[in-house]
Amino acid sequence: MVRKFFPLDKNYLLEQAQIALHDPLLLQLVDSARKTYVQAQNPLGLNDAFSEKILLYEVHNLKPLSAFYYNLAGIYRYKFGDNQLGFLWNGADHAEHYRQEWSTTFADWCTRLCHHPQFVQAVLDLTVFLPQNRQAHLAENRMNAIMLNLFEVKMHKQKGIVAMRVA
Repeated sequence: MVRKFFPLDKNYLLEQAQIALHDPLLLQLVDSARKTYVQAQNPLGLNDAFSEKILLYEVHNLKPLSAFYYNLAGIYRYKFGDNQLGFLWNGADHAEHYRQEWSTTFADWCTRLCHHPQFVQAVLDLTVFLPQNRQAHLAENRMNAIMLNLFEVKMHKQKGIVAMRVA
């Protein structure tokens, strides 16, 4: 079970859908980061050892990205998951509806996050370059800082997710 990010974090159907989609969506994030990096840093497709390593990397361990995923899932529940008893007039299953909505939003948010070169580098540091990068734990902090600024929320240890006050 994922930790509760705010006092009314009780949309359990949405939370279960997010947990079920953990691996496929993180694989999508890594793929998106790799494509963005190659598009920005190697637009001509001239491969050297560095770019080959990025292109040929196969994901075996998603654990370094899990904390980021659960934080992003918590932000989604904070912003959009307030009603788990809504009517679906098309007869669809609530769980399937939440899976589809979360997948679509996650893909959109990944695209927005990948516009930040520091975010792309952090994802690559936590996946492709993790064995060689001794300071990979700092990459998670960079990812969270970009995410929190983009969605205008703060993460408090005691309070959980709270909206940032903009002057």
